[in-house]
Amino acid sequence: MSRNSIQTYMKEHMPLYIFVSVLFVMGVIFGALMVNALSLEQREDLTRFLGSFVASLGEASELHPKETFVSLFGMHMKWIMLIWLLGISVIGLPIILVLDFLKGVMVGFTVGYLVGELSWKGMLFALVSVAPQNLVIIPTLIIVSVSGISFSLYMVRNRILQRRGALAEPFMSYSVLTLSMAAVLLGTSLFEAYVSPTLMQWVTPMIALTQS
Repeated sequence: MSRNSIQTYMKEHMPLYIFVSVLFVMGVIFGALMVNALSLEQREDLTRFLGSFVASLGEASELHPKETFVSLFGMHMKWIMLIWLLGISVIGLPIILVLDFLKGVMVGFTVGYLVGELSWKGMLFALVSVAPQNLVIIPTLIIVSVSGISFSLYMVRNRILQRRGALAEPFMSYSVLTLSMAAVLLGTSLFEAYVSPTLMQWVTPMIALTQS
C-alpha cells in the first residue's frame, strides 16, 4: 500500500477510528468504576484467585507455555473472527461496537482491581502483565473493528440501498486485513505465553508479600 493510499484510507476512516477508540476508552472507565461496586465477598474471592495465580507464577512446574499459547491464540482468533463475521453480516455492526466496549471494560476492570487492591504494586504488576500485550491487541482489534464497520456500511450503501458496486474487491481487502491482524495476534500470543510470565515473575515476590 502506497503512502498516498494510506493517507486516503486514514482520511476516510478517521471518524470511525475516533468513535471506536472513544467507545473503548468509555469501556475502560466503566470497567474501572465497576471495581467499586464489588461486594466484600466478591473482593475476597478475587483476592484468593490473585493469590493462587501469583503463587503459581513462583513455581516453574506450574507454567505450561505451549498450552498457554494455544489457549491465548485460540481466544484471540475467536474474538477477531467473530468481528469478521459480524462485519459481513451487516446486522452485526452494533455488536462489533458492543465487543469493543466490553474489551475496554475487561481491561479497565483488571487494571482497576489490581491498582485498587495493591496500590502502586498493583500498577507495577499491571504494567508487566496487562499493558505490554494490550498495546498491540487493542489497536489490532480497533483496526479490525473499523474495517468490519466500514465493510458493513459499504454493503448497506452500495448493495442494499443503491444495488450497485462490486463486493469482491472490498471483501478481499477486508479479509486480507483481518488475516494480517490475526498474524499480529499470533506474535502477541507468543509474547504472552513465553515472555509475560517471566516479567510477572520479576514482580511476584512483592505481590506475594502483599497477599500474605
